Amino acid sequence: LVVDDMEAVFAAAIARAYNNWLYDFCQKDPARLLGAGMISPYDMNDAANEAQRCANELGFRAVFLRANPLVDHQWHDAYYEPLWSALENLGLSLGFHESTGTGKKQIGERLEPNLMLRRAYAQPMEQMLALGSFCAGGVFARHPKLRVAFLEANCSWLPWLLWRLDAGWEREGDVWAPDLCMAPSEYFKRQCVVSVEPDEITVKQVIDTMGSDRIVFSTDYPHGDSKYPEAVDHFLKLPIGKDDKKKILWDNCVAYYAL
Repeated sequence: LVVDDMEAVFAAAIARAYNNWLYDFCQKDPARLLGAGMISPYDMNDAANEAQRCANELGFRAVFLRANPLVDHQWHDAYYEPLWSALENLGLSLGFHESTGTGKKQIGERLEPNLMLRRAYAQPMEQMLALGSFCAGGVFARHPKLRVAFLEANCSWLPWLLWRLDAGWEREGDVWAPDLCMAPSEYFKRQCVVSVEPDEITVKQVIDTMGSDRIVFSTDYPHGDSKYPEAVDHFLKLPIGKDDKKKILWDNCVAYYAL
């Protein structure tokens, strides 16, 4: 859902149609295929109702949104509260993904027409902005059981960003973050995961800094920058320990989806 000013009713219908298709797809092997439903951000009544349908009727374990907001509300705005409350009450995990190309006021637009530069910056920076809204903007402080993943946009920026958010909170949090009762990094450690790319060798520094408990794995199939079908082979060659690899490939994913 990436068209500026899309009609809310139409956007919700697209999400329902996609979720119906995904439900049918997962019926091939429901024990192994776990659905993550599409949610439209154009109307929060529609969004909360579709989240409820995803959980109660379709049996999905998660939903997903674009990291780049498609409406004129940042993720920590009160506009989204009905959706965050619904996801928390339903026990649905939330995943953020971003696109290189389309979107409303996406940071990559500043780099047009250079696709190489847009691809390098668009996804990770939109994910970083979204993470800030949740960890430092008060979303997690208000919704302590909400689980959120920031996916397919690297993880090597994470230690610096959390340090930066913590420093800002120490300086100005009494004015700009009144909902927070602990540092933004602590909310991340309690409620978030972020994904590593199959060949992201700098994940070693992330693990050295903050451990491997909050990292998950994705092949990024079928996108053009995916390492598929050798994605897992690339990951297994990374210079990190076997226990870390097991956490990233399995344990952390199980916890995120509350399996």
